[in-house]
Amino acid sequence: MLEHCELVEQDVGDILCESDQSLRYVYFPLTGFISLVTTPQDHQPLEMGLIGNEGMLGGTLVLGISTIPLRAVVRGAGVLLRMTSVQLRRQLHRSPALRQALQRYLYVLMAQLSQLAVCTHFHEIEPRLARWLLMTHDRAHADHFHLTHEQLANMLGVRRSGISVAAGAFRRRKLIRYTRGEIHILDRKGLEATACECYDALIEDYAKLLA
Repeated sequence: MLEHCELVEQDVGDILCESDQSLRYVYFPLTGFISLVTTPQDHQPLEMGLIGNEGMLGGTLVLGISTIPLRAVVRGAGVLLRMTSVQLRRQLHRSPALRQALQRYLYVLMAQLSQLAVCTHFHEIEPRLARWLLMTHDRAHADHFHLTHEQLANMLGVRRSGISVAAGAFRRRKLIRYTRGEIHILDRKGLEATACECYDALIEDYAKLLA
């Protein structure tokens, strides 16, 4: 696998693929992470999932499908392994173990997408923001990352004012420090206590099938 991959550096905002666009490459994040977003007409994009070094972009190839139904945007700059879709198909043909691992990962990703859809519909902004910060922290490999209020609002599908209120509450409780788009995680345990049950559910799915 590694012989057929190349290291690439991606910046925040880079679009790796559009929804329903044929995949030329698949990506395995090492230090960066990727956001999967819907792009509804006349509305801001809404984040449906995150991919870090626990997963990959392009796993639908294991199903014989060369597209994904979501836009893939780099949300955390970093280094990724990139392989052509053609080469991954060859590897899948040669390796039943790889095929089984990607099938398990697709199940976990489907569970993440459905869990986050439930979260978006039923849960309040504060626990959702805490859940999102924890998911980002897991993939950022650092206690700080850059995100503006507007980006957070777009990702959670809420008004910017709602993010300002929730982030302000987290600052007062010393869960985070937030200055000019730079978020520093100060109290992870506090965020875990604030987050909705969706975060634990996502972790449990991964642990059962992939860890």
